[in-house]
Amino acid sequence: MKITFLGTGTSQGVPVIGCYCPVCSSLDFRDKRLRSSILVEIQDQTFVIDTGPDFRQQMLREKVRKLDAVLFTHEHKDHTAGLDDIRSFNFLQKKDMPIYGTSKVLNQIKREFAYIFEAVKYPGVPAVEIHEITKDPFQIGDIPIIPIQVLHYKLPVLGFRFDDFTYITDAKYIEEEEFEKIKGSKVLVLNALQQTHHLSHLTLVEALEWVEKIKPEKAYFTHISHKLGCHQEIEKDLPENVFLAYDGLTVNL
Repeated sequence: MKITFLGTGTSQGVPVIGCYCPVCSSLDFRDKRLRSSILVEIQDQTFVIDTGPDFRQQMLREKVRKLDAVLFTHEHKDHTAGLDDIRSFNFLQKKDMPIYGTSKVLNQIKREFAYIFEAVKYPGVPAVEIHEITKDPFQIGDIPIIPIQVLHYKLPVLGFRFDDFTYITDAKYIEEEEFEKIKGSKVLVLNALQQTHHLSHLTLVEALEWVEKIKPEKAYFTHISHKLGCHQEIEKDLPENVFLAYDGLTVNL
């Protein structure tokens, strides 16, 4: 399995144009963060989790030529706004794109991208194949996937486990039953928005507490805001098996 971080940033705490904060003025490429998304290549399948506003740029940067399905964690725009750009894969692959999400997520997509679902479609609009999921395990082809439900303040959000890899973003709270689904993961990706308290996102300290309980071989933090700080400064103080992810980072399992 190969994991590529398409984006590790967030719309939370984005500074104004012309900002000269340490992150904005950093020359370290690891501090240049597009909205959070991840590419999962497993067996002969290629999946994207979330299509944020930067989806097209991320696909071009990583030269992705094949996409078998899109999985959505939740319905917020920074995780869905780029869906229109799957049309390139419709053209290349000559088939509808399977998309997976809860009923709430799919209903939101149907409202925001109503033109995709019209009875009489305008030529060239994206074509999708809807798959409704819950927090119960499901499969895409021969690939088993375990959804993990967390709460983003009061909003249910799904993380996803593929074999020994678990990806969770926009989490603040998790029920013990869902927490059990993560245990045994060798690689864990978890959101860590900033260092100070936030209503709906894990802080750096809270994310480290989750890692301590789960005890993966390696953990990577994503969904990072400018308020967390610069990559080099934050990562040097992390445990030896914990890393800040950055856009374009690849991890092989």
